[in-house]
Amino acid sequence: MSLSTLQLLEQLKQKQWVDLTHEFGPNSPHFPAFNDAEFKTLFDHSDGFFVHQYTFPGQYGTHIDPPIHFAARQPRYINDLKLKQELVLPLIVIDKSKEAAEDPDFTLQPEDILAWEQQHGIIPEGAFVALRTDWSKRWPDKARFANADAQGQNHYPGWSVAALQFIYEQRNAVANGHETFDTDAAVNQQNGLIAELYVLENNHYQVELLANLDQCPPTGAVIFCIAPKAEKSPGFPVRAFAILP
Repeated sequence: MSLSTLQLLEQLKQKQWVDLTHEFGPNSPHFPAFNDAEFKTLFDHSDGFFVHQYTFPGQYGTHIDPPIHFAARQPRYINDLKLKQELVLPLIVIDKSKEAAEDPDFTLQPEDILAWEQQHGIIPEGAFVALRTDWSKRWPDKARFANADAQGQNHYPGWSVAALQFIYEQRNAVANGHETFDTDAAVNQQNGLIAELYVLENNHYQVELLANLDQCPPTGAVIFCIAPKAEKSPGFPVRAFAILP
C-alpha cells in the first residue's frame, strides 16, 4: 500500500532534521573582496509594520553558487537549477575534520575519497558530496575563519581539482559543498580558484559555508538546498538542511 503525501510528511517529521545554514549579518565572515552586509530598517512598528532593507553580495553567508557564477559558457542561474533533480539529493559527508585540525592547509585528494569508500561504500550516483572539516565551528569569528598568518596569507582547507574530478567524473555526483569561503584551500589560490572553476565550468553547483556537518552521518541523509528564486541570480544565500536516516 503506497503512502499518501501527508503520511510521508508525517514520517519525515519523525526523523532528525539538521540545519546546515549559518545565521548571517553585518559582522559575519565573508569573502575578503566583499563589503560587510548592511541591514537597514525602512519601517518599524510605529509605521504599522516592520521592514528591513538588505544589502549584501549574493555569495554571502551559507550560499549557493550556480554554474554562471564562474562560467560564462554555462548560463545557468539559480532559477535554472531543477528543484527535484538537483536541489534535493542524497548527502555524502566525507569527514576530514581531524586532518584539518592538524593541518589547516589540508587539501582533499582522490586517495582520501577511496579510503572513505572502503569504510562506507561507493559514493552513489546523483549525490551531493560535502567535505566536513569543522571549519564552521569558527563562525562567526572573522579572524579565526580567515586564519591569516603574519604575512597575510589565509590558511583554511579545501578540495583538489583531482578530488572533484573523481566525484563528478567517476561517481557522477550532482553537486558538492564545504564549510569554508572557497572550494580551493587558501594556500592553493595563487593561480586563481581553479577547483571552483572546475565545478562550475562543468555545469555543477556548490554550496559554501555549510554548518553542522558534524551532526550528519557519512551516508543515508538527504540534503535540501532551498534558495530564493531571484531572477538571473549568479549566487544567493541558501537555507540548506538535511533529513537524517
